[in-house]
Amino acid sequence: MSSSTKHKLIIYQLLPRLFGNTNTTNKFYGSVEENGSGKFNQITEKALTEIKGMGFTHIWYTGIIEHATMTDYSAYGITPDDPDVVKGPAGSPYAIKDYYDVDPDLAVDVPNRMAEFEALIERTHQQELKVIIDLVPNHVARTYHSDAKPAGVKDFGEDDDLTKAYSPQNDFYYIPGQPFTVPQDYNPGGDEFASPLKDGKFNENPAKGTGDDVFTASPSINNWFETIKLNYGVDFSKGYDMHFDPIPPVWQKMLDILCYWSAKGVDGFRCDMVEYVPSEFWAWIIPQMKQRYPELIFIGEAYQTGQYPNYLFSGKFDYLYDKVGLYDALKRLTCNEPDASTWQINNVWNNHCRGFDERMLRFMENHDEQRIASPHFAGDAWLAVPGMIVTATLATGPVMIYFGQEVGEPATQAEGFSGADGRTSIFDYCGVPEHQKWVNGGAFDGGQLTENQQALRSFYSRLLNISAQSQAIAEGKFYELMIANEHSEGFNERLYLYLRYTAQERVLIAVNFNRHEQNINIKLPDDLLNEFKLNGNVEFTDLLSGTPYVTADATQALPVILPAMQGLILKF
Repeated sequence: MSSSTKHKLIIYQLLPRLFGNTNTTNKFYGSVEENGSGKFNQITEKALTEIKGMGFTHIWYTGIIEHATMTDYSAYGITPDDPDVVKGPAGSPYAIKDYYDVDPDLAVDVPNRMAEFEALIERTHQQELKVIIDLVPNHVARTYHSDAKPAGVKDFGEDDDLTKAYSPQNDFYYIPGQPFTVPQDYNPGGDEFASPLKDGKFNENPAKGTGDDVFTASPSINNWFETIKLNYGVDFSKGYDMHFDPIPPVWQKMLDILCYWSAKGVDGFRCDMVEYVPSEFWAWIIPQMKQRYPELIFIGEAYQTGQYPNYLFSGKFDYLYDKVGLYDALKRLTCNEPDASTWQINNVWNNHCRGFDERMLRFMENHDEQRIASPHFAGDAWLAVPGMIVTATLATGPVMIYFGQEVGEPATQAEGFSGADGRTSIFDYCGVPEHQKWVNGGAFDGGQLTENQQALRSFYSRLLNISAQSQAIAEGKFYELMIANEHSEGFNERLYLYLRYTAQERVLIAVNFNRHEQNINIKLPDDLLNEFKLNGNVEFTDLLSGTPYVTADATQALPVILPAMQGLILKF
């Protein structure tokens, strides 16, 4: 290990509404009073110390900014949202209601909610952890209204011309002459939820276009009907006719928003659905923000692999999601799908991410994806071991873990709006049962975890700390060993072999996606032997277990036994 390693981002994603919640009621469609909500203050110094100890460098606090909800906070001067245009009792963190405020669910003292978040930023920084929050640039809640915006800042839609379906100077898109119609089959909050506003109607005339680019007054329940699309100067009625000169009003408003949160000490933004926003906007705003805050990072949620270079090089993003590449390949291998092959991993870095592999954010769970331990994914958290080794060590770019992943949270229950789909609901008030065993009533000591869960968490801790501290992994080169070994005894396409190295450190990584033990003699090609000046006896040590491996002659193969669904990180 080297103390002079380049910084590798290791991100812990957590929802404060769920993270510290110790309530175990989990009533279907339960209210905040029934099922509880985590608070900013519950993310304590102890919790942060434990997160830091696992090797994390950044925390992505998901769902910070105030979003539409079915919970009534009118006693605190907050206008109630109409439940007919809110998804789930808690509401979606991606239906922003006020870009200059934080979610009142997360505050112990609601009038003091911003100060509680600012204190969380300070606590996080005291642990030498960086803070990431969401930017949701494409859409806002139908009930959007900022009552916390700074003086001189205009609200979205404040100066819009409602008679025009599209205008370069409007913030929203309109369907003139037609009122908005709530999807008929939507039952907000479930059968037990009652509210004077729950009447199947929402007063919006003219109707606005939805966040998923549906320009109708009657969106379906499958549309993002609870959101309205922001206008970045694109006229969709004429294909994709762009009007960027003069700068559209939304661009400046987003710049003001980013400056507001950056000034509070936020270190980075995970930007939602960046492909729904013109790349020209990103090329305009990110350099301006980095000029003001040079260390600020921008992570883009992106899925169109052909557009990756555009968003990285023209749009100036630091990192993009690698979902439609490495995640998909690893999920197929983890689930033992018949056509899964580790050659598909080669295809990711050789094609999808060629030339910018180090700028891809890798993960096996996040709030949008199914839990590894759920029946919808692998059904067993331990089956992710080889995939997580690859996720964390394939490149110098970021690796991300979703809270609860490290203790095998299976997300088996239906919480309310979110059914039993293998995901932890972001729309409902609920507890996260296996994660709560680690929280242990706020002690954050894992006191209720089983031995199996403790072992799993220890694996994640070792893997992430190796990734953070190993110079070869944090900043080294990559050398693929598949071709050199494809004719070796014991080789098959459910094994993946590669090298990460610098002049000071070399790490050989071997993972086995087979559901059975595999013996293989791993060969190093002649060009590597010459570069490393290797001959004679070489000792390898598995960084995950400390187990030594010795080969009598480096020019010969290294015999390795790989247990089923396991892997080695061999330093030599």
